[in-house]
Amino acid sequence: MKKNVLVSIILVFVLSMVLIGCGNKEMATGSKESTKKNENYSEQTSGPLTINPKIPDLDVLDKGPNGEKAVSAKSLQLTEEELQKIKDGKYKAAIVMHYSGTDYMNAAVGAMKDTFKKMGIEVIAVTDAQFKAEKQVNDIETVLAKKPDIMISVPVDAVSTAPAYKKAVAQGVKLVFMDGAAKGLSPGKDYISIVSGDNYGNGALAADIMAEKIGKKGKVGIVYHDVNFFVTKNRSDAFEARIKEKYPDIEIVAKGGITDPNKGEEVASAMLTRHRDIDGIFAPWDVPAEGVMSAARNAGREDLVVTTVDLGTNVAISIASDGIVKGLGAQLPYDQGVAQAILSGYALLGKEAPAYVASPAIKVTKENVLDSWKLIYGTDAPPTVKNAMK
Repeated sequence: MKKNVLVSIILVFVLSMVLIGCGNKEMATGSKESTKKNENYSEQTSGPLTINPKIPDLDVLDKGPNGEKAVSAKSLQLTEEELQKIKDGKYKAAIVMHYSGTDYMNAAVGAMKDTFKKMGIEVIAVTDAQFKAEKQVNDIETVLAKKPDIMISVPVDAVSTAPAYKKAVAQGVKLVFMDGAAKGLSPGKDYISIVSGDNYGNGALAADIMAEKIGKKGKVGIVYHDVNFFVTKNRSDAFEARIKEKYPDIEIVAKGGITDPNKGEEVASAMLTRHRDIDGIFAPWDVPAEGVMSAARNAGREDLVVTTVDLGTNVAISIASDGIVKGLGAQLPYDQGVAQAILSGYALLGKEAPAYVASPAIKVTKENVLDSWKLIYGTDAPPTVKNAMK
């Protein structure tokens, strides 16, 4: 009997050790997955805070809304001592976006959150205006009731949202704008800075790629963003200017405006109906470009050349597979998000900041789409993009 009891005790002990071992293995696996981050994000808590040093040193063509010369985002820095002062302040931040859900926006907002975490700043709100000015005004007023110290925002419409941003300024909120400022607000007085990609440079790159792919002659159309939105206007203006200045044998035969990013297909379909011999169409960013792709397929125009700005998953798949989208100019959303958070720190410290900060335009074609994804997002391209290369 004693022998049987002893054997039972030993069996229970062994089983317990096995279960504990399995539990530790599962915990370790879960921990590994939960700490897997964008490679541009580091858990390092010492040393200065900067953006990714691997960003290439390229000229920036863009200028700010008031003609300001762009300063490279790589010049921004918070020292270890400055970071500690910010942490001691226990500040709160709100992120008030124009829209969300794309690869670009996920990267940008993720970068802000990552960087604010390093700075010891609590993010109390992240909003999505769904590209509607009236909703963004409501979002700002709702956020102001939570009394943030910092607000990072992209105005949907520079004019109609301006009164709401002025309320934020009157409340003492430190404003950092992404891509463009609200009308009537001044840098260094009402807001700290604007951070953007080189939108003019990206539009010019899209024109160069278009010209290359259609043999530097032919007919093209432009789908433009028909709202008072600084960055998308810069892209379309740059595309048109580059075509006219550099490619005399390319004719711009059609231009169509959208106010809803999901209307790209409708506008492009009309272009393809009116101009059956059109060779290419430019769209101001990847979401309307997807609509242009659909319009081309529906019209039996798989030979149409589309170029755009911003590297999203669907346009990346098209580029990788020699599809309708042949290339684009890309921003660096993660690093721009880091720069916006750093500039928030400048504001809290009373540190002088440049009025307009930009990251360089990145040319993306099939030859470098996978490497570009890694540079832009800090992670490997999704399997769907990788598989498209095959």
